Amino acid sequence: FTHSHTSGGELRWGALIEARLPYTGSTGPSEHHQQARGVNCLSYTLCVCPDVHTEAVQAALAKHKERKMAVPMPSKRRSLVVQTSMDAYTPPGKKLKASDEEDGGGGEGTPSSREGSITMEHWISQAIHGTSSTTTTTSSTASSSSSSTRSGGSGAAGGRLADVLAQHIHISSQHHLRHHHHHHHRHKTVSSCIILSENLSLNLFLLSGVPVSSRVSAKIQQLVNTLKRPKRPPLREFFVDDFEELLEVQQPDPNLPKAEGAQVVAMRGEQLGVVTNWPPSLEAALQRWGTISPKAPCLTTMDTNGKPLYILTYGKLWSRSVKVAYNLLHKLGTKQEPLVRPGDRVALVFPNNDPGAFMTAFYGCLLAEVVPVPIEVPLTRKDAGSQQIGFLLGSCGVTVALTSDACHKGLPKSPTGEIPQFKGWPKVLWFVTESKHLSKQPRDWFPNIRDASQDTAYIEYKTCKDGGVLGVTVTRIAMLTHCQALTQSCSYTEAETIVNVLDFKKDVGLWHAILTSVMNMMHVISIPYALMKVNPLSWIQKVCQYKAKVACVKSRDMHWALVAHRDQRDISLNSLRMLVVADGSNPWSISSCDAFLNVFQTKGLKPEVICPCASSTEALTVAIRRPLEEGSTHPSRGVLSMQGLSHGVIRVDSEEKLSVLTLQDVGSVMPGGVMCVVKLEGVPQLCKTDEIGELCVCTVATGTSYYGLAGMTKNTFEVFPVFNNGSPISEFPFIRTGLLGFIGPAGLIFVAGKMDGLMMVGGRRHNADDIVATALAVEPMKFHKAHYKIAVFSITVLHDERIVVVAEQRPDSTEEDSFQWMSRVLQAIDSIHQVGVYCLALVPSNTLPKTPLGGIHLSETKQLFLEGALHPCNVLMCPHTCVTNLPKPRQKQPGIKIGPASVMVGNLVSGKRIAQASGRDLGQIEDNDQFLFLSEVLQWRAQSTPDHVLYTLLNSRGTVASSLTCVQLHKRAEKIAAMLAERGHLQDGDHVALVYPPGIDLIAAFYGCLYAGCVPITVRPPHPQNIATTLPTVKMIVEVSRSVCVMTTQIITKLLRSKEASAAVDVRMWPPVIDTDDLPKKKPPLLYKPSNPDTLAYLDFSVSTTGMLAGVKMSHTATSAFCRSIKLQCELYPSREVAICLDPYCGLGFVLWCLCSVYSGHQSILIPPSELEVNPALWLSAVSQYKVRDTFCSYSVMELCTKGLGLQTDSLKVRAAQSPPPSRGLDLSRVRTCVVVAEERPRIALTQSFSKLFKDLGLHPRAVSTSFGCRVNLAICLQGTSGPDPTTVYVDMRALRHDRVRLVERGSPHSLPLMESGKILPGVRIIIANPETKGPMGESHLGEIWVHSGHNASGYFTVYGDELLQSDHFSSRLSFGDTHTVWARTGYLGFLRRTELTDASGERHDALYVVGALEEAMELRGMRYHPIDIETSVIRTHKSITECAVFTWTNLLVVVVELDGSEQEALDLVPLVTNVVLEEHYLIVGVVVVVDIGVIPINSRGEKQRMHLRDGFLADQLDPIYVAYNM
Repeated sequence: FTHSHTSGGELRWGALIEARLPYTGSTGPSEHHQQARGVNCLSYTLCVCPDVHTEAVQAALAKHKERKMAVPMPSKRRSLVVQTSMDAYTPPGKKLKASDEEDGGGGEGTPSSREGSITMEHWISQAIHGTSSTTTTTSSTASSSSSSTRSGGSGAAGGRLADVLAQHIHISSQHHLRHHHHHHHRHKTVSSCIILSENLSLNLFLLSGVPVSSRVSAKIQQLVNTLKRPKRPPLREFFVDDFEELLEVQQPDPNLPKAEGAQVVAMRGEQLGVVTNWPPSLEAALQRWGTISPKAPCLTTMDTNGKPLYILTYGKLWSRSVKVAYNLLHKLGTKQEPLVRPGDRVALVFPNNDPGAFMTAFYGCLLAEVVPVPIEVPLTRKDAGSQQIGFLLGSCGVTVALTSDACHKGLPKSPTGEIPQFKGWPKVLWFVTESKHLSKQPRDWFPNIRDASQDTAYIEYKTCKDGGVLGVTVTRIAMLTHCQALTQSCSYTEAETIVNVLDFKKDVGLWHAILTSVMNMMHVISIPYALMKVNPLSWIQKVCQYKAKVACVKSRDMHWALVAHRDQRDISLNSLRMLVVADGSNPWSISSCDAFLNVFQTKGLKPEVICPCASSTEALTVAIRRPLEEGSTHPSRGVLSMQGLSHGVIRVDSEEKLSVLTLQDVGSVMPGGVMCVVKLEGVPQLCKTDEIGELCVCTVATGTSYYGLAGMTKNTFEVFPVFNNGSPISEFPFIRTGLLGFIGPAGLIFVAGKMDGLMMVGGRRHNADDIVATALAVEPMKFHKAHYKIAVFSITVLHDERIVVVAEQRPDSTEEDSFQWMSRVLQAIDSIHQVGVYCLALVPSNTLPKTPLGGIHLSETKQLFLEGALHPCNVLMCPHTCVTNLPKPRQKQPGIKIGPASVMVGNLVSGKRIAQASGRDLGQIEDNDQFLFLSEVLQWRAQSTPDHVLYTLLNSRGTVASSLTCVQLHKRAEKIAAMLAERGHLQDGDHVALVYPPGIDLIAAFYGCLYAGCVPITVRPPHPQNIATTLPTVKMIVEVSRSVCVMTTQIITKLLRSKEASAAVDVRMWPPVIDTDDLPKKKPPLLYKPSNPDTLAYLDFSVSTTGMLAGVKMSHTATSAFCRSIKLQCELYPSREVAICLDPYCGLGFVLWCLCSVYSGHQSILIPPSELEVNPALWLSAVSQYKVRDTFCSYSVMELCTKGLGLQTDSLKVRAAQSPPPSRGLDLSRVRTCVVVAEERPRIALTQSFSKLFKDLGLHPRAVSTSFGCRVNLAICLQGTSGPDPTTVYVDMRALRHDRVRLVERGSPHSLPLMESGKILPGVRIIIANPETKGPMGESHLGEIWVHSGHNASGYFTVYGDELLQSDHFSSRLSFGDTHTVWARTGYLGFLRRTELTDASGERHDALYVVGALEEAMELRGMRYHPIDIETSVIRTHKSITECAVFTWTNLLVVVVELDGSEQEALDLVPLVTNVVLEEHYLIVGVVVVVDIGVIPINSRGEKQRMHLRDGFLADQLDPIYVAYNM
């Protein structure tokens, strides 16, 4: 190996590295002045001295300020805010000293003239621009911002103002009795709080021309405005919008920086000079010092008051270690079967405040030739990472754990005093190592002290990026050689004093303070973590007190000392010759080093003393800066371009001073070692001189393997670096250090990050530590007291890594503070790293999982984040700015009219079969089918089978509440007709509203209307507990249907006239209300006989899922055809019984409840769905008890049974076996068809879980099916009794978004199961048409379902005369092909497939699959999405999401989720919801709203009312727990 660099490399380097020492003595007077000010400033503003990075961040933020768009602040329910945010909105008090000077020239007008308003205005502008009163950095912008607000203000500022005012009103309404007094910061005038009136705030602002009526819409508008900002150009698109949407291989951009230097040469360190008196092994050293200098102090431990707790001498350490060794080998187990033999592994479990006990145990193990595995003390059974430690102990075969007395007492115990087995741990015997618990060894027993060998000395644990724990084995020879190399590098000499703040169980702390110290008989002063927490200056005081030569610290300890440093006059650091900075390779340690030097130089700290080092568990000490001799060269700095680093190359930064990384060297290669730099990906080739790679070392002094993992050791622990031509550079393996960096000029090593912290975002590399550094520099020392309160990691979403930043919130910060800080962090990271943060989350202070020494446990934090268990108190997601690799939006082809000739060939559309199908023929007419009118059928039945029971109504106990025979129904209908003629004086064709609960009165009233020649309209009665919301709908239907009278029961009549009712609607406007409870005795002189079968039979009113009230006209012809079609499909005859558990107010539910029995003569067992709330088993018990073969229900009924009876199937079955015949339990084996009546895509998950649950009670899975109807045709499909079973297909969801149908295998990615919606009814024809062009579609396309049938409705019934608008809903024609048939448009998208099954006539069966309503579908990015698909994904993502609804608002996707859990979980859902929608649907969620259970409105059919929800959200009526606006 050679020392020399290639000359090309030298030149570049000369330019790159400026050798500059911070704050040396030779500064000019002006700089002196600044320096002094810096020190001064520190004493009261607590800001880190201006290091390079902080300045860059602050400059970047200032730039942002100029072009600032406000980000909408998340809305949060009061109970979620930890303390009231009143102080965020109060005019600032006297604290504003710092911003006085800047505000002076703000031009605020003459203060005296309008003091009150100024105070208010100043305060509002403060709140808008968040110029917090304590930050000095932002105050300079306050004056400019307040002037802009005054002159009208920007839209964004207005939005924030609206927020502040709205907040303010909220508060002032609670506090208006007490006046708040605020001191204006300049004139100290007292002005009382101005209470704004409600209406002023509501109509205060017009944002970009949109009237803002509420906070929510103001914020959404703000979000829309923010998102309109031009973004950074996206990456090359990842996806091609082909069917497969394949990943595109990213083509490298030719303009990106590429490495150009020559190949790096491996660097050799100086030779390891063997000094004659170096001991042959560490045990030999211990024996030597223990016998020749037994009184020499080895270790002094401090208590939490900073007083020495005990001093361990070399004599004591030697004698105690020997005793431990003897007891380990001879006192555990039996003589024949010792528990521990030489070479076995034992765990060392010692607390951080007891280095003496640890040291004794460690050397005891070495003397016994047992392998110690030092680990952390498990505090609880479920510590962060404790389980993984357990796996390591298990794989090492550990059966004994050594611990101290105090620690043993502190371990969790079971009631019997046993120490429980920790999660994931093997069973271990706890062995206390205090001398008093040990037997004395015999006089003649001595440990076997050998020269260092290849045997394992100890195993150090290492936590990986994914949270797994590995053990790195270190041999005795490696341990000794490492101590020798450290001794040579650090020039350690005998009896030096060293202060150690680091964890002595592993890493730098172990190597210097336990191992190398003993080799050189040094005296270690150990500062426990607990003392540092109480007194961060303790280590400096001890250096001073003991005149220590060396101190081992982390950046954090220097940082803490700065925070705590006031006027410590009596401190002197001039004894220090070396300050080892253990994490000196971390990019942000440089600012701690500079700031520390800046402050403590006056206390005798010499600049050359600071010695950063780089280390890794695998390679031990990688490099360490030597303490400089006087007059030698100063350490180097590298100022590198972040942009270059992100592409893995080293570039001096010249133009853009903001995005740079300043690195300090960590010295040169260790004595006796060789170092090289290899490429990160692919073959481990040597890097070029200007390329970042992984540092690898080859020396005796490294770990040798991952314990027990031979494969992993070969693949990742060791590496054989190669030259460009592929030949290896050495026959010995190198060890990967896990550090990224390069070898600079003069052989200095620079570390630019860790492999573990590497995040590849959009093909560029970013280092977690750099991002932490930027976040910390946003508000130095203000937001979080210490460096380690921020966690940065990446998660993979949609084929790329996304950056997540999690920080702990200061306990005293307000919502506004936190939000300000968050938005500034986002801006800083964006400016400096040119990368977007996907999610920034704040958690309450001290809630992140910690490592034992107080750092953040990263993998555990990431795990909690992904599981939705982190419970943040603030979340900002920025998917709009980060996600640049979405598939291209689909461009719709301009409508080229295709001529019919070129397309239609027989029944093919461009090579595909035309999608059309029909039910079977209606067949011959039977005796009851000769009647044109239902009223005639009823009269005929009353004569021919007067006592045949048509209807049986059950109550909630399952007993018969009432029943009707043919003649009873006929007679009651006659009386009602007479009453209508007498009391109502109604004419033929008058409309009558029937407001009845589900039951027999409703049926009688319906036929009474037909007998009287009136047109009935069934209306659901108002809910007595909820009149305010249900009565207006009743009123609306009565008005819209032009009903001239209302028929109802006495109870409902009272309800309509009640006080509550008059509060909800204008009661005087009702038409006459007739109650039918006591009917007149007489019958009408003569029954009405309609002359024309095409006249109206009844009106069917229903509220659609989009909240539209639509009534359709049903003629007598259509009504009879409808009943006939159902009779044929379900084979209904007088001998049949059918159980109906449906609402009887509209659609197929009404037809089955009121009409079919009269037409077909079968008995209907009526079960009102509301009774199931009292007794969920009612419907199924009735089905079982009456041995029903056909039953109809709704989704809400099915859901009630699944949820209510799910856990009772066993007891229901037992009851079935034991109970006597009449009340026999549940037996569903006779059910042939159980049809769910619906107007939507079949809910396959619900029907399947229902079938599975009740299979044990004999329900045949094939029996469960669905029907499909809509407004233009109340039933198009219905399973029926004969014919093939319903089929299920799996389609590709991505293809469906492009209106294409592509079948895939079950379980394939992006597959969506769709169930056939029942068989097409007799007499019904269906075709699939293009909703835009109205042309027929091929089988593989999704289109609108058009229907032609005798029972189509004949049109909408509306007051407003806009029937013409929708006339084509009922009478459309195809644009080519069969242009004569008149079709009705259902407004639903679906497709037809010809299946392999055959129907009754032997033809191949055509199945209809309904996908969703056209008006519910959302057009996003040029594709068609169905809300239910997104909702299904979202509900699956977290156990606490019980329901979900999505809708769009100005192209923003809004997701509303109902939370079943504590409000603390609300914010966990935001990232999970955003992730799943991106991953599965390629959509970015705009707003996530978390609400309570039951907020998403659902109609009687169990369908979500998404439009109602949308209106409620925009009008701010949902009272959400949390609203997140994704940026």
